[in-house]
Amino acid sequence: MIETEGLTWHKSSYSNGGGGECVEVAKLPDGGRAVRDTKAHGHGPVLHFTASEWQAFIAGAKDGEFDD
Repeated sequence: MIETEGLTWHKSSYSNGGGGECVEVAKLPDGGRAVRDTKAHGHGPVLHFTASEWQAFIAGAKDGEFDD
């Protein structure tokens, strides 16, 4: 389990503010990332990604790997 106290969370600039399907991301001290659902208001599950996993995800998103 990772410690989430004191993390600075960032919501996508694409979020509409209307309570839609948004996630927040926080940088971890080891270079990894923590991801959570904004609707849970900090009380739901948090996914943890290592730095290399996060880099692979970002590269895949940029390359269109997840596009329909």
